[in-house]
Amino acid sequence: MRRLLFLNGIKAFEAAARTGSFAAAGLELSVSAAAVSRMVHLLEERLGVALFERKANRLVLTQAGRAYQSGLTPIFDALASLTAQVTAPASVRVLTIGVGHTFAMRWLIPRLSEFRSEEPDIEVRFTTGGASVPFGEDWSCGIKLGTGDWPGLVAEPLFAGDLTPVCVPRLASGLKRPADLKGPSLIRVEHSPEDWPIWLKAANLTRINPRGPEFQFYGQALQAAADGLGIAMGIRPYIDDDLAAGRLVAPFDLSVPKGMRWYLLYRSFQTEHRDFAAFRRWIMRAASEPAARPVKRTGRVAARN
Repeated sequence: MRRLLFLNGIKAFEAAARTGSFAAAGLELSVSAAAVSRMVHLLEERLGVALFERKANRLVLTQAGRAYQSGLTPIFDALASLTAQVTAPASVRVLTIGVGHTFAMRWLIPRLSEFRSEEPDIEVRFTTGGASVPFGEDWSCGIKLGTGDWPGLVAEPLFAGDLTPVCVPRLASGLKRPADLKGPSLIRVEHSPEDWPIWLKAANLTRINPRGPEFQFYGQALQAAADGLGIAMGIRPYIDDDLAAGRLVAPFDLSVPKGMRWYLLYRSFQTEHRDFAAFRRWIMRAASEPAARPVKRTGRVAARN
């Protein structure tokens, strides 16, 4: 027999722990902050352990509270997902993917017809994702670049975030070795200022100072490179299709790990859902396929200078 103590108190505690305050939990649960506080206090009395340290203007989880919340939140997420699945019309099959704009445009959308041909009855919905966007409550899964550390989520690697310079063939013809690179022609990405220094250090060219046009996102920088504005630092898999089609070329053979990978993120209970399971099988297979070889490479990597 299950021993479940005071479900209202459990729900109040989980909401307060997740949101960080009784007031925010009260808004979510449609009760007052005082009511949330009372329910949590009753729960603590029944459990015989303190779940929060009450400090001025903030709540701090105790060790027991952290352990309890880390187990409760996935359970409530699974319950909400199960309820939505049971109450949804049988004909509606929706997969919501949180993904950054550039990844969606440069890799996922061009391949999505393959998934649709395999699973035509699943409606795929994209929502704004990316490194700075928290994992959404309504997401079936997400795709993010990082180190694999997302507490409470399963993170399965898709691609290594390898870096290599790319440009149009016209500019590549003047690049015989990495030392031919000039700082004003090196296109930068605002949120990844470390990319050029990482690659230049590997090429033993630390004296070159990238100071070309700066763009907010990778997609903008790569479009600028495709328009002949300069040399961009390409990252996999964003550059795969442009290299294969010859729109961009990689002047040098040196490819350097960024120190991050692309991951498929999801909550563990999603593996029980057939639509997510189908998408997971497909994207893992698609990500494992080797990138198409470039039409042509111009230039080479010279010996370290």
